[in-house]
Amino acid sequence: MTITWEQVLAFLCEDQTMAITSLLFLAFFAAVALINYALPRVLRPYFLLAASYGFFCYDPVNRPLVWVIAAATVLTWLCGLIIGKVRAKPVRVLALAASVGFGIGILVYYKYWNLLADTVGGSILSHRENLLAPLGLSYFTFAAMSYTIDVYRGSVPAQKNLINFGAYVALFPQLIAGPIVRYADIARELEHREHSWENAAVGLRRFLVGLGKKVILADNFALLIRLFRQSGEKSVLFYWMYAVAFTLNIYFDFSGYSDMAIGMAKLFGFDFDANFDHPYLSASLTEFWRRWHISLGRWFRDYVYIPLGGSRVSTPKCIRNLLIVWILTGLWHGASWTFVAWGLYHGILLLLEKYPLKGILAKTPSPIRHILTLLAVIVGWVLFFSPDFSSAIFYLGRMFGTGSRAFWDSTAKYYFAANWKLLVLGILGCGPWIRTLYRHLVFSRRSPGLVLSALLLIGIFLLCVPYMTNATYQSFLYAQF
Repeated sequence: MTITWEQVLAFLCEDQTMAITSLLFLAFFAAVALINYALPRVLRPYFLLAASYGFFCYDPVNRPLVWVIAAATVLTWLCGLIIGKVRAKPVRVLALAASVGFGIGILVYYKYWNLLADTVGGSILSHRENLLAPLGLSYFTFAAMSYTIDVYRGSVPAQKNLINFGAYVALFPQLIAGPIVRYADIARELEHREHSWENAAVGLRRFLVGLGKKVILADNFALLIRLFRQSGEKSVLFYWMYAVAFTLNIYFDFSGYSDMAIGMAKLFGFDFDANFDHPYLSASLTEFWRRWHISLGRWFRDYVYIPLGGSRVSTPKCIRNLLIVWILTGLWHGASWTFVAWGLYHGILLLLEKYPLKGILAKTPSPIRHILTLLAVIVGWVLFFSPDFSSAIFYLGRMFGTGSRAFWDSTAKYYFAANWKLLVLGILGCGPWIRTLYRHLVFSRRSPGLVLSALLLIGIFLLCVPYMTNATYQSFLYAQF
């Protein structure tokens, strides 16, 4: 029996999504990487731009919105050229305002319109049903705005090549879930990228580790969350199991995506900074937010907090600055008042750490500070995943014994017995121990270490394949549960 390329393509595309953990995406990524290596250096920026737009437009729902990212790219590029060439300050300020204003405008229209309509009332703004946002909207708008701000500040020169700039804005590895890449960090690599087998090996290893975190850990925690929501009356410990499962799910999901993006970028010659640094090992919320979603924290620090005056102002103004940043941080994560409350929750706790509790925490033993920090983070995640305030209050009340029928019951015992290995693996995966063991005992330049390293990575990939080829499993994971 002869198999044609048309049959292979039909198999890949049937009932598939271009989600980053689908077989279709892996085939797309492998093809783009191989072609990129084979092309002459001068053609690679054009090909990378075309591949990124191809990825953006694959989804028929997202395809009509391609104009948004194209318009953001062209407008930002033109504004950058104006800022870089014109000396008249009013013109430069106007160009900066046009670029930043457009970015904020499309964010408000596509992401926050319904929140505004619900807040101010339908008589002023009409509620828009089924309003879909373009893929990667928060990421490419933040990337574009940071570029024109940096050009205005004189931190980077304006990019004269529209193709290179377009590749920066639409770079598909970071388009789904970051990290937020600033132009200054990859400006040189847009012009000249180094490709080597060593970089390819490092990138592939980072990608496969991220794939394992996403598929093996995060997605199975997502299933546990789904089972929890479908169950009936629950005990106190079952609610805690739910909260812990979400705490581990969001970390492995987000950090797994980031690792995959960093690995893919490495294969294309870009060096992205790490986006997570074992945040659940933190001994304070201040430390936690230095380790969690690092690129977002730096963005708000450099483009919001410091321009407002940072901490070099009076105490009331410093408090104001921090609260503004955390309100925006909450809004960035979602268009709901529960996200705003989640941001304020962290902002208030950080202010308590910074001012009244500073001396007390300094004298508190480190293990206790670790436990308190983790408890505060878990409680915050309950607010984060709750669809409304009443649900958040309900969940938190049940976790702390209010209204729960029992502390421990047969249902909780059953689910714990069925998932304790996953929970232990997830908890261990939050620390550096597995990575340290891997680096010291497996990955080395000696032949046995290289072989063992390759076998381990192949094993991770093979463990992921059954989940990635299960259509029912995939349809659940990429729906909003």
